[in-house]
Amino acid sequence: MFPGATATQGASYGIVGAPLDVSTTFQPGTRFGPERVRTFARTFDDYDWRTDQYFSELGVADHGDVRAWDDAVEYLHHLEGELREVVIDGGVPLTIGGEHTVTAAGVRATDPDLFVCLDAHLDLRSEYDGNPHSHACVTRHVLEVVEEAVILGARTGSEEEWERASEDDVTVVAPEDVREWVEAIGSGEEEPFAGRETYLSVDIDGADPGFAPGTGTKEPFGLHPREMRDVVRLAAPQCIGFDVVEVNDRDDGQAAALAGKLLREFVYEHARAARERE
Repeated sequence: MFPGATATQGASYGIVGAPLDVSTTFQPGTRFGPERVRTFARTFDDYDWRTDQYFSELGVADHGDVRAWDDAVEYLHHLEGELREVVIDGGVPLTIGGEHTVTAAGVRATDPDLFVCLDAHLDLRSEYDGNPHSHACVTRHVLEVVEEAVILGARTGSEEEWERASEDDVTVVAPEDVREWVEAIGSGEEEPFAGRETYLSVDIDGADPGFAPGTGTKEPFGLHPREMRDVVRLAAPQCIGFDVVEVNDRDDGQAAALAGKLLREFVYEHARAARERE
């Protein structure tokens, strides 16, 4: 149970663990991600001073994990159904991965207009090691559903991926430019959301590995946790779905703690914005 997830019915947010771990390419272990995130969130205070809210009062339910198996396509179909149930019940699905492949199920379940992703990698490959459903292909699959993808913090990719990223439906913001991107939106200079329903995905390897070493494909020169937090706060009010993925068990809890904190930041900010709209 995610700490503070107290709702049993009529939940505003539904946490679903998706421990898929079939295509990780360097250091596996994302099957342990959901429970690890829950474990390292236990130390966080219930009260958030910035938004003056208690997490336990925001209607968060934890639906447990959707047990994974080897057939990624069938698993994603099943996971999509589980996440759609959260949507049908009036909640916002919050997925904890698991490898990044699970994001495709979250996007299909919510059908957003815009996909925003914090990620070290472009994930725009048509296949990886002969597998078109690898975690390295997830954003390409997402683009079959959404109008546009914005990839924040990307700093590596194949030649094929960079060519795909040059098309009009993809925007890539380098790590060193993310803060300026956030400030431009905050000042009204940029309007990437423009009223569009958004899905936000946080691949924990978007962070510099010095902050979150517990992930499978580390990539140096990444984002700082505060930059990731600011993106989450900025995007949350427009979001109809959220996930945090690619946490494994190969550190002392740094990646899991960051993932859990970003999930809580999403809920606090989304709930604050909803309250102000009432």
